[in-house]
Amino acid sequence: MGKMIGEAIKAYFSIVGGAEKRRMDKALSAPYETSCSTLRDILTYNKDTVYGKEHDFDYILSAESNEELLARFREKNKASEYENFRPYVDRQLAGEHNVLIPGRPFMYATTSGTTAKPKFLPMSWEYKRVSHRISNLWFWLLSRNPALVGGKFLVVVSSAIEGYTKEGVPVGSISGYTQASASKMLRKKIANPYYLSEISDYTARYYAMMRLAIEHRDISFILTANPSTITELLKNAEEFYDDYIDDIRHGTLSEKVTIEKDIRERVAPLLKPNPKRANELQKLKEQYGHPLPKHYWPKIVALNTWKCGNTQIYIDKFIDAFPANIQHIELGYFASECRFGMPFDGSNWSVPFAQFHFMEFVEESELNSPSPHFKMVHELEEGKNYCPYITTYNGLYRYNMNDLLIAGPKYKNTPTIHMIQKINGIVSITGEKLYEKQFIDAVHKAERKKSLKTKFFAGFADVEKSRYDFFYEFDKSVDQKTADEFSEMVDNTLQDYNTEYAAKRKSLRLKAPKTFRLIGDSFRAFKQESLQKGMRDGQFKIVHLMQNKEKENIFKHLTHKD
Repeated sequence: MGKMIGEAIKAYFSIVGGAEKRRMDKALSAPYETSCSTLRDILTYNKDTVYGKEHDFDYILSAESNEELLARFREKNKASEYENFRPYVDRQLAGEHNVLIPGRPFMYATTSGTTAKPKFLPMSWEYKRVSHRISNLWFWLLSRNPALVGGKFLVVVSSAIEGYTKEGVPVGSISGYTQASASKMLRKKIANPYYLSEISDYTARYYAMMRLAIEHRDISFILTANPSTITELLKNAEEFYDDYIDDIRHGTLSEKVTIEKDIRERVAPLLKPNPKRANELQKLKEQYGHPLPKHYWPKIVALNTWKCGNTQIYIDKFIDAFPANIQHIELGYFASECRFGMPFDGSNWSVPFAQFHFMEFVEESELNSPSPHFKMVHELEEGKNYCPYITTYNGLYRYNMNDLLIAGPKYKNTPTIHMIQKINGIVSITGEKLYEKQFIDAVHKAERKKSLKTKFFAGFADVEKSRYDFFYEFDKSVDQKTADEFSEMVDNTLQDYNTEYAAKRKSLRLKAPKTFRLIGDSFRAFKQESLQKGMRDGQFKIVHLMQNKEKENIFKHLTHKD
């Protein structure tokens, strides 16, 4: 039965995905024309909204040429941040229709913003259609690997519904919605039912997911956006492996973890005594001591997570737990605002979806310019860095993504992109513009030179004291003197990497960094506190270089006091 479902899934993925892939290839062969057509479609869809009328969409759409369309669009719509759209979103949240998008959204996606208030992003019904088409492209990608499709999937997403607006519109995550609304055939492939994502306690959530997944020997594929989630799953397995065995042997779900009653009732029909698998898992423990995924999931062939930005730090923590030949597929560049693109050739280069979103880019060297030059996707130059601005069916127009991307080789005639870091990963106390990547590279260099491994690290700009505070989690045997010497090497390396940083240090405008030693498992403690304050697991991202007093204070409470 399982093999038949696998073959059916493969055929379905190949057929619907192949058709969408052919449409994409045709569109991206002419990126300029496709981009202009997409812009016209978005403006037409939203022209009768409050925002569309205030910003003269009818006038823009009356342009007879693509050049005139672009000129009018840029004239009437200035580059914007989320706070420019918040008043319109607030009107929609209060129940008004046709404000940013036609009618009312089918849901609101939420994510953290630059202010204390979260972002509420209206998801239009047209974007729902776009989202399904993007899923079809992902299906095509999976269909290229028969072994991947042959087994069960472990999929970790955020909760689709975390609340409702006054008029009953769901508020939650688009990734959760996608899994919750998947076809029955696809849901049968997923070892952990979607509703486990609704368990409020994260330790219990990971426990339930791993307990159900580890019962299946044939897990072939793990999908989760953030690789730090895999780290948490493996820590859960390390802590609760014996409890998994006991649960699997007796067909239970441990009472040691706090799981809502209604979710326990929903999952109960899936829990059957399985002493054979329990015995297999027990033998693995006797053989290996600390069994890893490559032991209890011998058929696993692929992981699908972000590999961009600073995620390599977390990938390095778990990749050896999987088979040496594991395929680690880049999930692509996407956010709550839109799924911008994904790779199709096995590389980390994402193909921009110019057929779904209108994209503009500002070169890194012009980010602080009062009048930057906006380029379209076909104008990107390989090797150069850009910040993207998007216009979507969801009512965002020339919206600053605040990400730093690098342009790569062309797919068809369209340049590819890869995310380097958030723009807020660039910190400056006195004009030095220190990059998160420079800090990460400096720490790794110090690790090699000092033969000293960090388990976690973060840096903060303390503007009042004109210095950077560096936090490291070492083995507990490392004393403060050794940590200070490590920081000194990081500081010297940063001066080699960044001439402005060096100039400010030598002129004493920047004081020497201060070193803090973190207690064990500090990242997990920081993440747990962040989640308790309302951040969603699927959207939890750690920036390793920040200017954020609130987050720094959390870390200061996680330091050795000696």
